[in-house]
Amino acid sequence: MFKKILVANRGEIACRIIRAAKELDIPTVAIYSEVEPTARHVKMADEAYMIGANPLDTYLNAQLIVDLAKSVGADAIHPGYGFLAENEGFAELCEKNGITFIGPSAEVIALMGDKARSKEVMKKAGVPTVPGSDGILKSVEEAIEIAKEIGYPVLLKASAGGGGRGIRICKDEEELKRNYEAAYSEAQKAFGRGDLLLEKYIQNPKHIEFQVLGDKYGNVIHLGERDCSVQRRNQKLIEIAPSLVLNEAKRKHYGEIVAKAAKEIGYYSAGTMEFVSDLEGNIYFIEMNTRIQVEHPVTERVTGVDIVKEQIKIAAGHKLEIKQEDVTFNGYAIECRINAEDPKKNFAPSIGTIERYYVPGGFGIRIESAASVGYEVTPYYDSLIAKLICWGRTWEEALSRTKAALDTYEIKGVKTTIPLLKKIVEEKDFRNGYFTTKYLEEHQEVFNYEEPKDKEDFVAFISAAIASYHGL
Repeated sequence: MFKKILVANRGEIACRIIRAAKELDIPTVAIYSEVEPTARHVKMADEAYMIGANPLDTYLNAQLIVDLAKSVGADAIHPGYGFLAENEGFAELCEKNGITFIGPSAEVIALMGDKARSKEVMKKAGVPTVPGSDGILKSVEEAIEIAKEIGYPVLLKASAGGGGRGIRICKDEEELKRNYEAAYSEAQKAFGRGDLLLEKYIQNPKHIEFQVLGDKYGNVIHLGERDCSVQRRNQKLIEIAPSLVLNEAKRKHYGEIVAKAAKEIGYYSAGTMEFVSDLEGNIYFIEMNTRIQVEHPVTERVTGVDIVKEQIKIAAGHKLEIKQEDVTFNGYAIECRINAEDPKKNFAPSIGTIERYYVPGGFGIRIESAASVGYEVTPYYDSLIAKLICWGRTWEEALSRTKAALDTYEIKGVKTTIPLLKKIVEEKDFRNGYFTTKYLEEHQEVFNYEEPKDKEDFVAFISAAIASYHGL
């Protein structure tokens, strides 16, 4: 096992990794920027070092992170998600310096990071793929010809993309012509290359993803699927495991395909294959994320597998102890992303200091967060404050528990997605499982919520009124 792990991340995922390492009796090293010296992950780690003034100087400075790991005796680095987690250059740098990168090989990261090549490889491995271009588009004229063959609407997307950037839906040839340059330019700015793919756009799709785990000896299993269809701006807001659209037979069928494909590319560590699904439950490959997912806790809750600990053990050279026949699915889990955003203002970031922070608790409730009273929500990082994960023996019980937890979750000082999430879990179509990636667009009524009342101010008002009455 490792002597020491440097956690090259921040926020809730850094805390999650540190906790897993502690359970394995492995000391940890945290890094932080000038703006967050009192962050929770800094306090949780055995050692912590400020290495930069801003994110670029800190969590994206690959050479500085590797140099620090060597100087403090860390023989492994866990990248978490975001930042350098899917950067093959960082994985290579770790390897060159004798440090284990807790994730897949640099070669596999590069392969799966290229949407054109990854689609080709997955297709050869027997994974269903969306009809479209076989590789990177050479021109808008080629895109038009392919669109004529497969039919509109079509989806333009960046080959090196992620986070919803470089994506355009085109309903006809005029939109395709108009959006081609815009998507190319956006991809060029975001990823340093404007390469585009074209695919048939699956209308009213669900977003389904399969979790895989593989070791360095060719053993690969799947841990079932998640439904991540409720999104804003192509980014997930609610995640569910297992999905309501796949029955046991389809789960087994697609799971076997996914595990086989991961094995064929030599995949080890935790990874996620993302798909779009039509309403009949047929799924089509989109991309593979070669890292721990934000939403991994819902899979952990229904399978009982600690995915982060498995990542660490696999990276240390341990064989997978879990066989596919050992994986069972118990109940349903729902994860709500609590972001510091104002949903009524197109999810604009909400910056400020958390003045009150009260989290729910009880059976079947899990919170992943780095927030507390005094926590500064800054413009420098992602808006995620916390993840609320609720489990139930049935879908209905999971819904009820989620609603009760959201009702008691209090955050004062910044606006959050909590009131919107409450409306969603109460809404009839969501409760009946009728939701696609267009859910928010088609259910504008969930934005008609009242801002949360300040309970402390209300109690103070009542107390003052009572005191005034007695003083009469």
